[in-house]
Amino acid sequence: MEAVQRSAPSWLLSLVIHLIVLLILALISSPAGKRVSKLVLEFGISDEPSEEPLDLDLFSTDVSDPLESPEDSDDTKLVETDIPDVFDDIQPTDSAIVAPELFGQDSIEIAKPMFSGRTGAMRRALMAMYGATDQTQEAVELGLAWLKRQQQRGGYWNLTGPYSGGARTENRCAATAMAVLAFAGDGNTHLEGQYREEVEAGVKYLVLQQDRGGFMAAEARGNERTYAQAQATIALCELYGMTKDSWLRSYAQAAVDYAMKAQSSGGGWRYRPGEPGDTSVTGWYVMAIQSAMSAGLEVNDSKVRRISDYLDSASVYNGAGYSYQPGRSDATVAMTAEGLLCRQYLGWPREHPALADGINLLLADAPFDIRDQNVYYWYYATQVFHHYGGSAWKKWNDDMKVKLPALQIKEGRERGSWAAQGDRWSIGGRLYSTCLSIYCLEVYYRHLPLYDQE
Repeated sequence: MEAVQRSAPSWLLSLVIHLIVLLILALISSPAGKRVSKLVLEFGISDEPSEEPLDLDLFSTDVSDPLESPEDSDDTKLVETDIPDVFDDIQPTDSAIVAPELFGQDSIEIAKPMFSGRTGAMRRALMAMYGATDQTQEAVELGLAWLKRQQQRGGYWNLTGPYSGGARTENRCAATAMAVLAFAGDGNTHLEGQYREEVEAGVKYLVLQQDRGGFMAAEARGNERTYAQAQATIALCELYGMTKDSWLRSYAQAAVDYAMKAQSSGGGWRYRPGEPGDTSVTGWYVMAIQSAMSAGLEVNDSKVRRISDYLDSASVYNGAGYSYQPGRSDATVAMTAEGLLCRQYLGWPREHPALADGINLLLADAPFDIRDQNVYYWYYATQVFHHYGGSAWKKWNDDMKVKLPALQIKEGRERGSWAAQGDRWSIGGRLYSTCLSIYCLEVYYRHLPLYDQE
């Protein structure tokens, strides 16, 4: 009899388990059962046609036990009810990873939402695959502990203090969203995790700011509102996607709906709804839209496609570089990294010539260099290189995973934070620098890599 090589439907597993129980009870209660010292059950696929045809789409891939070594393989397969947590709650997504030889196989494709590698066996596997270290994880833990100490009694965070080196202007919505994202990136939600209470208080603060149109950043000043709104939208979408908490869905959907309405006719976003876009604001909204799609929220497909039109208008060097606004030829490394990340999420394949050229341009002109601190650039470049993988990622990560933790404050009142002084974006203050640095060091598991790599 041929051994079963494919996963069975749940009704069949239930039937088998009940049959086993009944058989054991029958043997125990019968005289013959007293003489049985070993029971062997073998399951197979019969050559006889089934009366009821199976849906073959459910069995399109042969998958052996992911924890079984090749040398332990046998023709007889055991039916087990405990499934490794790396496969828990698998849901369809447009991103996947291929983990070569990770579980004793040539490769196994694991389809998951973009933020579902943050806990359990999947997280441990990703950290091992992409070069995380004890030092990177310790830096994240210290950073989150610092953030916890800064939360205010109302559940929010401030950009201006009470720590030293705060921003020049206040933006509670942005500060709270960024802090919540740092905790969520490490696997914490408002329902579970070491920092569950902090996340719960933070997300409740954000939804209390939301008006009927989905806008949450009314307290922020001027042009800073749009950044805060995009960041808060990402936070709500990620937490909903991580938990599927029905309480949060309407708030997240309202924020997404606002984003769709605020998009300009050219496909980008800027300071006011409908205003011709810039690459900086557009990048934050692209991440919000991608988080929404991965969480299963409703997104207007035609408006998503329109983002590529904006990126085309802001590109230089045939798409390898990006300027702050369309019509300008002065591409910057920060805008290039942000533009390339948007392209990756919007569907550019890894082999796209402009993507490869952009990666090489960044490595040549702006490697990770603490003598030229630019945390905004580091945040986007780290993601771009991580998704791209290969030697480019290794070269970037070899520097980033050592030098970025070395910049962290290790003693005193601000232990666990990153100082903003000396950074090109010092205007954002200590919390801003700390959150973006934490995101960089969570990159190994914060978002699943977009490209399958053997």
